[in-house]
Amino acid sequence: MKNSFVRFFVLTALVSLQANAASLVDGDAAAGKEKSATCSACHGAEGNSVNPLWPNIAGQNAMYLVAQLKAFQPGEDGQPALRSNPLMTSMALPLSDEDIRDLAVYFEGLPAAVNSVADESTIDKAEALYRGGNEEEKIPACLACHGPTGRGNPAATYPALNGQHAAYTAKTLRDYASNARKSDGKTQLMRVISKRLSDEDIEALASYVQGLK
Repeated sequence: MKNSFVRFFVLTALVSLQANAASLVDGDAAAGKEKSATCSACHGAEGNSVNPLWPNIAGQNAMYLVAQLKAFQPGEDGQPALRSNPLMTSMALPLSDEDIRDLAVYFEGLPAAVNSVADESTIDKAEALYRGGNEEEKIPACLACHGPTGRGNPAATYPALNGQHAAYTAKTLRDYASNARKSDGKTQLMRVISKRLSDEDIEALASYVQGLK
């Protein structure tokens, strides 16, 4: 069982490194730019927000952006949305599938934010956890899914983390841990992992990935 677990994350990491630079989403970036005016109010004109609790979305892979925008919409047969946020829900509800694809491809093509580590005193702790995990607590290495430099894995819909606001990343992990956020698919992988992280782990990791390049 342990060997299968390790093999899964090694293979995932290899796929991440081999991910095609071209977008995996069939969208129109020019159309997405025209539709992005309302997005810029929170996420910034170039997809990088000023408020650290609002995520940077510039450079984020389009597959992930599509999945998250759809997560704010009700599911099939009246199923509740996987994510709940008054502001984002109102923005996502009127979007068609075409709108979502266009916006996702547009923001994917923008330069990602480059930020420094939030708290340099926790780098060693965070780097060890990000790169090696914690076998005793059954926490896999973050790089297995998100890559050694935090660029994610578009083919697997794993998001880029590099340059993301530490405050937003910490909130995301806590939301997964509390089941407030359920947009991690049927595997519930992020919910499982987040529940195993201590508060100190969350703060350290959030700070660390903010500075990844």
